[in-house]
Amino acid sequence: MNLRNIAIIAHVDHGKTTLVDALLRQSGTFRANQQVADCAMDSNDLERERGITILAKCTSVEWKGVRLNIVDTPGHADFGGEVERILSMVDGVVVLVDAAEGPLPQTKFVTMKALQQGLRPIVVINKVDRSDARPHEVHDEIFDLLAALGATDEQLDFPTLFASGRNGWAATSLEAPRENLAPLFDLIVEYVPPPKRDLDRPFAMLATTLEYDSYLGRVLTGRIHSGIARVNMPVRALSRDGKTIEEGRLTKLLSFRGLDRVPIDEAEAGDIVAIAGLTKTTVADTIADPAAPDALPSTPVDPPTLAMSFSVNDSPLAGREGTKVTSRMIRDRLFREAEGNVAIRVREVDGGDAHEVAGRGELQLGVLVETMRREGFEMSISRPRVLFRTDPDTGQRLEPIEEVQVDVDDAFTGVVVDKISQRRGEMTDMRPSGGGKTRITFQAPSRGLIGYHGEFLTDTRGTGIMNRTFYGYSPYKGPIEGRHTGVLISNSAGNAVAYALWNLEARGPMLIHPGTPVYPGMIIGEHARDSDLDVNPMKGKQLTNIRTTAKDEAVRLTPPKILALEQAIAYIADDELVEVTPKSIRLRKRLLDQNHRRRAERAAEAEAG
Repeated sequence: MNLRNIAIIAHVDHGKTTLVDALLRQSGTFRANQQVADCAMDSNDLERERGITILAKCTSVEWKGVRLNIVDTPGHADFGGEVERILSMVDGVVVLVDAAEGPLPQTKFVTMKALQQGLRPIVVINKVDRSDARPHEVHDEIFDLLAALGATDEQLDFPTLFASGRNGWAATSLEAPRENLAPLFDLIVEYVPPPKRDLDRPFAMLATTLEYDSYLGRVLTGRIHSGIARVNMPVRALSRDGKTIEEGRLTKLLSFRGLDRVPIDEAEAGDIVAIAGLTKTTVADTIADPAAPDALPSTPVDPPTLAMSFSVNDSPLAGREGTKVTSRMIRDRLFREAEGNVAIRVREVDGGDAHEVAGRGELQLGVLVETMRREGFEMSISRPRVLFRTDPDTGQRLEPIEEVQVDVDDAFTGVVVDKISQRRGEMTDMRPSGGGKTRITFQAPSRGLIGYHGEFLTDTRGTGIMNRTFYGYSPYKGPIEGRHTGVLISNSAGNAVAYALWNLEARGPMLIHPGTPVYPGMIIGEHARDSDLDVNPMKGKQLTNIRTTAKDEAVRLTPPKILALEQAIAYIADDELVEVTPKSIRLRKRLLDQNHRRRAERAAEAEAG
């Protein structure tokens, strides 16, 4: 069997999924009249809405008698755990780079992982038909990046294609004919080595992704390392340290054909397959013939940097919108997520009614909350906190640092540098990027960047682009100021009245519409001062028998500031929670009772004093 295994890696929004669409079409995988959605590989609703890839996916096409297994990987740093595992399944990578933006932090992050695995890159400079494209400069930047990442001479001698994934063509030079993607297909077949085929040793494969299928149950995908897999053959699963997890049979063996998984009877070393029939085996475990002696080595994943707690929704409005509301249901769902997603860790908090979920960033944790919300869960979410470490040699406290790269109009560089400096970020590079824009690179603590993205967009009038990736741990940078304003807290239950909200607007902007159900302890607005204020959003106009002028009765409300899920999670303070239900996102105090809050404040002051 003639086979090639490749991954497509790139920064978010540089066109990976669109390019895979074009490869599927031009290889004849789809019928001429077949209706296929754009970004066919982004199969999950959240991926389509956000325009990003969250889960790595495998597809397969045929080209001139050679089968190409292509893996479309996530481009966002928060989903880096997916990328690292996928690279162990392939023999080559296509590094896709935007012809205008050039290599960005996530390109650097994923390419570094690929180079460490010894993979030789094929570089595709995409979107060369953009009006602001600068393909030759980008080509030089990629060479400099690979050299800086410690690429070998063989890896630096990479082939380059210029392409437009949206228009479905690739060419060996900017002057070459722009007809189709044949040059890319031919280059993959010629340049990527076929997988090593060790058929004499017993069957062994490493599980790299796990998903649930309503018919097949748990489906594990991975690359066969050695031997031949056959349906119904006995296997055993080994953990990374070589202990047996379970024994069973391969009840189903599936191969990828286009976007479909097709049942097959057997598969050989080098092929990427999905298997069903095992109940406990998970990602990074080895599935092997009972005669196989050892577990296969698996790549350790970078550690989580942020954590937040998921607890039962105990507000007065609990249980009205969701169907999954108990602590046990939330616990089971979180542990199921951690089983398939090795970048997430879950542990029970003392007391057992809350669980701490640690992940790689705000977006990853926000996507998990949004997914659970759509599944019918109700829960309370705390503000994210960073995970500190202690240096084993010096005993020094270490915190996670991120590399932040921003592209902003020249007029906004001052405000961006000032804001990130206030958040303890240090500028490492600043250079003009053409077209009246400047590219600035910072190293900033993760805790200082929580909630900053919305402020960054406001400061740059929506024109700035910010990219972040995990850099490493460094000594604690000192305190960072939190939110400068207090909040307006409802002191009564019912539906908010327009007249009451109109009178409260002088205190600060509202966060709810008139008619919204509220309860004591729920946050309904932002206080203009730095203290919290308890208010009554139910207070109607006093009715008398004296006539008033018409202008007194016209209530004109300023539109409220409605926060999306990630904005709400970043907005809250440590003593507040986000109440998440399938239909609503509400902000609330952790302690709903006003007297309990005052007692807690006094206790905190006494402890501090």
